[in-house]
Amino acid sequence: MSAVAAATELRRHYRVRRGVFAKPGLLKAVDGVSFSLAAGRTLAVVGESGCGKSTLARMVTLIEPPTSGDLTLIGRDAVKPAREDRTPLRRAVQIVFQNPYGSLNPRKKVGAILEEPLVINTRLAKAERREQARDMMTKVGLRPEHYHRYPHMFSGGQRQRIAIARALMLRPKLVVADEPVSALDVSIQAQVLNLLRDLQVEFELSYLFISHDLGVVQHVSDDVLVMYLGRAVEQGQKDAIFRQPLHPYTQALLASTPSVARKRAHIVLRGELPSPLNPPEGCAFNTRCPHATDRCRTERPPLRPVGDRQVACHYAENFA
Repeated sequence: MSAVAAATELRRHYRVRRGVFAKPGLLKAVDGVSFSLAAGRTLAVVGESGCGKSTLARMVTLIEPPTSGDLTLIGRDAVKPAREDRTPLRRAVQIVFQNPYGSLNPRKKVGAILEEPLVINTRLAKAERREQARDMMTKVGLRPEHYHRYPHMFSGGQRQRIAIARALMLRPKLVVADEPVSALDVSIQAQVLNLLRDLQVEFELSYLFISHDLGVVQHVSDDVLVMYLGRAVEQGQKDAIFRQPLHPYTQALLASTPSVARKRAHIVLRGELPSPLNPPEGCAFNTRCPHATDRCRTERPPLRPVGDRQVACHYAENFA
């Protein structure tokens, strides 16, 4: 299968002012992440808040340019695209935001919200735009009378269905879902996740699924990328990682999630997440890792093949 999206050593750094007289700090939000996402598959990116998940999503959706690294989408260079590639790239990648209460224009009716991508990116007649919008509403479980209603007249789950429909209006190849169910009631989350899965099959979509909920990730993903302080610490197929995590941070994440912990040994993370402006020397996880040694504190482990996945840990073989 060909890759819909592929990144190599992708980085996004920010200069951050820390005071009137202090020198600006360098915040490495994403610091050398690589992945390949095949057509029809779902890559889940997981980690604590501040690990760089949403920054990675913004780069893939072309909202922010990377500081360095390579990114290709639908086989085209997305870092410095040729002029004729810009429109196809933006049509091929769409995003569903976390908060359906804030991602929809409250002054526009649902029909206008869904037709807007077509107005901007196509030359379809008004009747054709209306027909496509109504057809997409049906596919996401909305009724015809919803076409003339405003977003405030819907529940959270219905609003997220509207947001999903809007993302699919241009028939993208890749949808970036940034915490798409975290703002919804638990009773509604499963409905939206099942809808996303059904749409993936119907439209042959690839998903880059951003989440901190490993229970959700286990339900929707094919592959998993675990991030910590801007870097990948473990990467591979979902079943392998959930069955036998090899990085201590992945082990701690799984052990702290009741729905996937099973009889896994409970690992307690020590301390708080370090500041991304002043990350630890060596392995970034060494200040919280129960297995850290002097080597971990001085030498940063590379992301390397270990069995059936890639792991950034000096002692990953010990956990196999």
